[in-house]
Amino acid sequence: MTLSTHVLDATGGRPARGLRVRWDTLRDGEWAAAGSGATDADGRITEWTTSGTDVGVHRLVFGTGEWFRGEGRDSFYPEVVVIFDVVDAEEHHHVPLLLSPYSYTTYRGS
Repeated sequence: MTLSTHVLDATGGRPARGLRVRWDTLRDGEWAAAGSGATDADGRITEWTTSGTDVGVHRLVFGTGEWFRGEGRDSFYPEVVVIFDVVDAEEHHHVPLLLSPYSYTTYRGS
């Protein structure tokens, strides 16, 4: 399975560079680390890859509060957690995040 994300700061229309993101997988009722990283200059983590079958529930945990503090701004959400279900491990999964200090939205991208 491959996974990517893209984080945009919607208030300024710019990529959220340097935002920490953690990828976890649900196994036997417990979250297990699958990967972590920080967004690049374009606000992206282009591709995480895992081996084996990764059908099931996954989550991305975005360190939004830390990122906004680093930008010298307040925010309402200390982190954003996006939980999603993978039904076909052969497909690429892209989970973008549009972010502002007091709201966010996400969708399944391509």
